[in-house]
Amino acid sequence: MEKAYKLEFAGEQTGSLYVNCCGLSKTEPLHSFGPALKPHYLIHYILSGKGKFSIGGKEYPLEEGYGFLITPDELAFYQADEEEPWTYVWVGFSGTQSAEYISNMGLSVRQPVFRCEKSEELYRIVKDMMEHNTFGMANDLRRNGQLGIFLSVIAESSAVTEKNEIDRANTYVRKAVAFIQSNYCNAIKVTDVADYVCINRSYLYTLFQNSMGMSPQQFLTTFRITKATELLQLTSLPIESIALSCGYSDPLVFTKAFRQMKKMSPTSYRKEMQKGEGRRNKEHLKQVEDFINQINKLHS
Repeated sequence: MEKAYKLEFAGEQTGSLYVNCCGLSKTEPLHSFGPALKPHYLIHYILSGKGKFSIGGKEYPLEEGYGFLITPDELAFYQADEEEPWTYVWVGFSGTQSAEYISNMGLSVRQPVFRCEKSEELYRIVKDMMEHNTFGMANDLRRNGQLGIFLSVIAESSAVTEKNEIDRANTYVRKAVAFIQSNYCNAIKVTDVADYVCINRSYLYTLFQNSMGMSPQQFLTTFRITKATELLQLTSLPIESIALSCGYSDPLVFTKAFRQMKKMSPTSYRKEMQKGEGRRNKEHLKQVEDFINQINKLHS
C-alpha cells in the first residue's frame, strides 16, 4: 500500500497556470499506477528509491534525482522497485499556458524525463503548497506562485533533456518575437532581444534569417513601422507621440525609418490614407495581415 499525503483542489479554475493537485508518497514495493490517463499535466520528482515509468511506448528506469512528466490524456504507467521502492513528490497542473511552458522546458511525451539536483528545494515547494491548502484567494495565489517556482527550478537544471536543434531554434525565435511584440514601444535594441533569449546576437541573426527571411533589426523596425501605420491611420496623434509610442525617442530617426520602408514621410502617409480611404485601407490591412500571418507561422 502507498503511504500518500495528497491534496486535490476542486472547483472551476482558470488562468495561465494553476495547481490541480499535489502530494508526497512513500510507496510500497511494486506499487504501481496505470496504464491510465490523467486530465492534466503531472510531474513526479523522485526523492529516493527506484522504479520505472512508461509513456509513448517507451520505458524509463528511474531513481533518486530524476523526475518524469505525464501529459494530459496520454496513457502512462509507473511502478516502484521491489527492493528499493521510491519516495516522490508530485504536482498536477493546468492552465492556458501550461503546454507552452512545458514545451519550452524541453519536456514532452517524447522527452518526458529530467534530472535535477535540487531535491530539498523541490520538496520544500510542494510542502508549502500542501500547507496552504484551504480555499481562498490568498492560498490560491500562494500555491500557483509556488507552482511557477517548482517549474523554474526544474527548468534551471542543466540536465533537463534538450529538445532537438530545430525545436530549440524555433523556440528562440518565438521568444524573441514575443519580446519584441511586448517591448517595441521601449527603446530596445537587438542586443536586448538576444540577451533576453540568452543567445548571442550573431546566432539570433542566423535564426531570424532562416525563420523569417529578415534580420532581427529588420523585424524590429518592420514591427514598429507597422504599428506606426496603424496609429497614423486610426488616430490623430502628433508624429512625435507616434514615434515615442513605437520606440523612437527621436522623431527624425522615426521619420527616416518610416520613409525607408514606406517611401514617404509619416505626414504624407497620413494624408494619403485620408485621401483614398477605402482603397488605401484595404492595401494597408493586407500589408498588416501579411506581416501578422508571417508571425503566426512561428506559433503553428
